[in-house]
Amino acid sequence: MKPKIFIDGEHGTTGLQIRARLAGRGDLEIISVPLERRKDASARAELLNAADVAILCLPDDAAKESVSLIENDKTRVIDASTAHRVADGWTYGFAEMDREQGKAIAAAKRVANPGCWPQGPIATLRPLIKAGLLPADLPVSMNGISGYSGGGRAMIEDYKGKGEDAPEFFPYGLTFQHKHVPELKTYAGLSRDPLMQPVVGNFAQGMITMVPLQLGTLNRVPKGAELHAALADHYAGIDGDVEVAPFAATERLPELEPERYNDTNKMKLYVFANDARAQAVLVAVYDNLGKGASGAAVQNLDLMLRS
Repeated sequence: MKPKIFIDGEHGTTGLQIRARLAGRGDLEIISVPLERRKDASARAELLNAADVAILCLPDDAAKESVSLIENDKTRVIDASTAHRVADGWTYGFAEMDREQGKAIAAAKRVANPGCWPQGPIATLRPLIKAGLLPADLPVSMNGISGYSGGGRAMIEDYKGKGEDAPEFFPYGLTFQHKHVPELKTYAGLSRDPLMQPVVGNFAQGMITMVPLQLGTLNRVPKGAELHAALADHYAGIDGDVEVAPFAATERLPELEPERYNDTNKMKLYVFANDARAQAVLVAVYDNLGKGASGAAVQNLDLMLRS
C-alpha cells in the first residue's frame, strides 16, 4: 500500500513547490481536501489523521492547530513553519547537519523543516564550532540576499505588482528580532544571539548567505585552510546535497550567484580568507525554495518513508 501524504496548505508557496516536486511519484498517494469541503474544518482533521505523513505549509498558529488535530500515534509530521523548530520533541530537518541527523529524521515522528535563512550559516558555523576552531561565544553576524519568494504570497504579489519599480536591494529585519534567530543560535551551537541582516533582491528565488569572521580577536587564530579542511571533513562523511567548494584565493567568483541552484536541493559552501589580516568569510549558495524549504521537506519525507 502506498503511503498517504497530506500537504496542509498545499496552495501556498511552499506547498505548491512540494506538490510540483512530488508530481509523478508513483510510490506515493497524495490526498487533498475535496474542493466542495475546502471551508469544512473537519475535512482537514480527517485527512491529518488519515495521512501517513502530513506536511504543514502554514503560518505558525495554524501549524500548531493542525498538530493538535492529530488524534492518533500513526501520522508523522513535517512542519515547514517556524512553530516547532526549537521545540522539545521535534527533530530538526537539516539532514546534513551532523552524521547521525539523517537517521534521527528517519526515525522521528515530528520533524521541523528548517528555515531558509539559518541553513547556510548553520552549515558553515556548526562544524567549525564543533571542531574547536571557533568558540561558541563568538559574536556572529550574518548577511545575505534572497529571492522575494521567501516572503510568501504577499511579497511575491507586491514585487510582481511593482514591476520595474520593485526595489533591487531591500534590507529588512532592522530591529534584529528576526524569527530565525533562535533556530540559528541553537543549531549553529552559539551561546549568544547572532546578528542577522537579511536582504531581499528583485528575483524570484535563490539565495546567498555570508558570515564574516574577524579571526584576529581569537586567542588562537585559525588559518583559512584549517577552516576549509574542517568543513570538507564534516561533509565528506555525510551522504546528502551539501558540497564544499575547493579552497582558493580569488578576488571574485562568477558562480557566487544566488540563482545558481534554483529548483534543486543543492547547497554549496565556500571559505574565503586572508591569513595576513586574520579575516575570513563563510559563504553558502542554495535555493531558498529548495534546500531552504520544499526541497528539504521532500528530502526529509523520503528519509522518513525509508524507515
